[in-house]
Amino acid sequence: MSWLQVVVLAVVQGLTEFLPISSSGHLILTPHLLGWNDQGLAFDVAVHLGTLIAVVTYFRNDLSDMLISGMAVVSGKPPTPAAYLLKFVIIATVPTALVGFFLNDLIELYLRSPLVIGLTTIGFGVLLWLSDVFKREHRDTGDLTTRDALLIGLAQVLALIPGTSRSGITMTAGLALGLGRKAAARFSFLMAIPIIFLASGLQVVKLVQSPLATDWLMLGAGVVLSAIAAYLCIRWFLAWIERCGFLPFALYRILLGIVIFVLLV
Repeated sequence: MSWLQVVVLAVVQGLTEFLPISSSGHLILTPHLLGWNDQGLAFDVAVHLGTLIAVVTYFRNDLSDMLISGMAVVSGKPPTPAAYLLKFVIIATVPTALVGFFLNDLIELYLRSPLVIGLTTIGFGVLLWLSDVFKREHRDTGDLTTRDALLIGLAQVLALIPGTSRSGITMTAGLALGLGRKAAARFSFLMAIPIIFLASGLQVVKLVQSPLATDWLMLGAGVVLSAIAAYLCIRWFLAWIERCGFLPFALYRILLGIVIFVLLV
């Protein structure tokens, strides 16, 4: 890999991991447009670690409250809103963790094609916009129920299909269940923490088994750059989503899907 490739792909991953625009679509299209070879498993692990660092850093106070409240419940104290939020994040994680563990290889083998990515990029982009247009109310994360968490978690399973966008499908489900834009985004970002952690863990296992040499300096740069890009992305998105809505992201997804069809299918 060249240093230009490291910088571009790390920033692309950092931005697209949390915007509802499909990171897989971008990571396939970017090397194709620029004539680059595949970046390799080690770099994928590095940039995902960077996005994990970013979301944990941004929500560090929320996570601290959630963990402290969760431990307090275990010791017999009544649950607080933060404890309920921790419970809902765990519930929402279980479906994807189970399906991903048992079916990840089949998904990688049969669904990681430009045709699938183009279709899901466009289709779920339109669904995101419709959910935003026809949203029913403006509930907050404090209004979540176990049913809501399970339904959003089931929706997140679809993100295992490349092109769907994990953040996009979970925000779509949140909007459909009556969450406001910012609340849907916030819960989606919190859900990303265990999912990225588990997915990165699987990649680390594969990386350890790989005989390929590792350029630690480039990997470190990938971690740092993706973390910075992801942190700024989360901060900007939560500050602006109530004003701009999801239409710009839906239109962008449709355009990206068309480009994928023209260039890759």
